[in-house]
Amino acid sequence: MSNLAAMRLQSRIARHVRVRNKISGTAERPRLCVRRSLKHIYAQLVDDTTGKSLAQISSTSKDVLAKLSDESTKTDASTAIGELIAAKAKEQGISTVVFDRGGYLYHGRVKAVAEAARSAGLEF
Repeated sequence: MSNLAAMRLQSRIARHVRVRNKISGTAERPRLCVRRSLKHIYAQLVDDTTGKSLAQISSTSKDVLAKLSDESTKTDASTAIGELIAAKAKEQGISTVVFDRGGYLYHGRVKAVAEAARSAGLEF
């Protein structure tokens, strides 16, 4: 890993730690955390009081791949992730969450997940 890439990763982790010191998920209001890589994006609902994951979805899951066409972009996949994680939350009776952007900028694919989850009925 190059020096610049290592510094970028350290900066993101520092931002994530700073945010995580302020937010925490509960069973009634879990944390919606987003993780992205160069190719894929992942979202999960976490109850921090018990340390359990309540629901998760990724751009590699069959549900997401069924919604996408061959010409879909990574942002389209992120929008599908947001809609599907909101649907999974609704199935479990969860209507409000705490959004954890994972130290990433609220821009692009992370923003697409958040806006799609909001438009599908999650409140945060």
